[in-house]
Amino acid sequence: MVGEADVQGASVCKLEQCALVKLDSDFAEIQTYPPSEHLAIVVLRPRSQAKPAVLQLLTQFIALLSGEPLEGNLWILQENGLHIR
Repeated sequence: MVGEADVQGASVCKLEQCALVKLDSDFAEIQTYPPSEHLAIVVLRPRSQAKPAVLQLLTQFIALLSGEPLEGNLWILQENGLHIR
């Protein structure tokens, strides 16, 4: 959904019951994007948006899936840890 407005992307994920995984910290605003209204919202916060940094966080994300609740939550994943709301 390249080029689509944030609200449009969030609406499609909500409708299709898909987790929303973004590099955009706007999705961490729980008043605008309440986690309980979506399957899950995951905000990746790499040290840079270079491919290796993003892939490192995605690898951490996949490893955490089996041990942390995803559904109905906002995950903010940084290199130094995970915050769940």
